[in-house]
Amino acid sequence: MSVIKTIDLVGVSTESWRDAAHKALQEASKTLRGVEGFDVLDTSAVVEDGEISEYHTHVRIKFRITR
Repeated sequence: MSVIKTIDLVGVSTESWRDAAHKALQEASKTLRGVEGFDVLDTSAVVEDGEISEYHTHVRIKFRITR
């Protein structure tokens, strides 16, 4: 029997929401084994002087716990 655990992260990018999600996955993959996927829970942005300065993507990373 196996169990899948999740953690929530918010990736940040100055390029796009997609890039922000990719950065969250890259960071999670540095310390987690068995990453199987993720869900995008939310996207948002920081606006400065009428322009988007940061894209934020809230993701839920799924990984399998192994013995």
